[in-house]
Amino acid sequence: MIDENFIQEEADDELYIHHQITADPKQSLVRIDKFLQDRLPNVTRTKVQGGIHEGFVKVNDKPIKPNYKVHPGDVITVAFPEPPRDTDVIAENIPLNIVYEDEHLLVVNKPPGMVVHPAYQNWSGTLVNALTYHFQNLPEMPGNNGRPGLVHRIDKDTSGLLVIAKTEQTLTSLAKQFFDHSIERTYWALVWGIPEPAQGTINVNVGRSLKDRRITTAFPEGDFGRHAVTHFKVLQDFRYVSLLECKLETGRTHQIRAHMKYLGHTLFNDATYGGDAPLKGTIFSKYKAFVENCFKLMPRQALHARTLGFIHPHTKTFMRFESELPEDFKAVLEKWEHYVKYT
Repeated sequence: MIDENFIQEEADDELYIHHQITADPKQSLVRIDKFLQDRLPNVTRTKVQGGIHEGFVKVNDKPIKPNYKVHPGDVITVAFPEPPRDTDVIAENIPLNIVYEDEHLLVVNKPPGMVVHPAYQNWSGTLVNALTYHFQNLPEMPGNNGRPGLVHRIDKDTSGLLVIAKTEQTLTSLAKQFFDHSIERTYWALVWGIPEPAQGTINVNVGRSLKDRRITTAFPEGDFGRHAVTHFKVLQDFRYVSLLECKLETGRTHQIRAHMKYLGHTLFNDATYGGDAPLKGTIFSKYKAFVENCFKLMPRQALHARTLGFIHPHTKTFMRFESELPEDFKAVLEKWEHYVKYT
């Protein structure tokens, strides 16, 4: 089973070729996903299709769709944002903020700025480096070597809750819950502007941009990307920005960030998606200085994984956890509350 909830970290624009295959001159017409499944080790057809949707697979240097049929002489490349590397993880004594723990799993509160697992340009100091130190023999999902215990992840500069599996049974059960979209996940996001209506659902495909591999973009026509659904509602109106609750039905790469930009309400101080400049408000220098001070208080996108709920794989009871906003997020909200009240 493939865990489609894995959220891709921000990566360098360059892609590194992991596999390159030239089809035989007598190759019969066969779907690209079936072709690669037969030739790549430990890779499911579902995972191949996901890679195609993300733009990691090209034929003759061009993006293709999963139903493309391989022709004789086609050159197929499979490339990823990080170069091939040994999957051994170095254990590091990094403190963990553990919200809950038993013999089957643990729930951690990840601080902003911490990468979830080792990857290109971030081989140390990650959550996985810490987990490897504090826990031995954590299970790994097939095809995700070097990521012990993980069943999902959040971006480096997003704070909040993650569940970690300590046994194979727990890993399998949680992965299925993510796959079935039965996991409860809500995020709090500060965005530019006030959505109208104040609550709604965004049901638009998202996938890696065909122009800039570092970002995820919306594909409203559904011709590229993968199915993605985000439910949102306004919690607080600060005139030029608003605090939203976003509930994920799917878990795609940068889903909330891409959906909010598509909606016209980019996350506050999200540099990758253009939110690190005043997108709403006045032209007065005093206002611009106020916004810059907020950016300094919270030098990252304003996104926090607030709640996480799932059925415990062993006890079969529903468990729900909530995480307080980190200090930088709270400080920025307080500044906006003061601004709205006194200006």
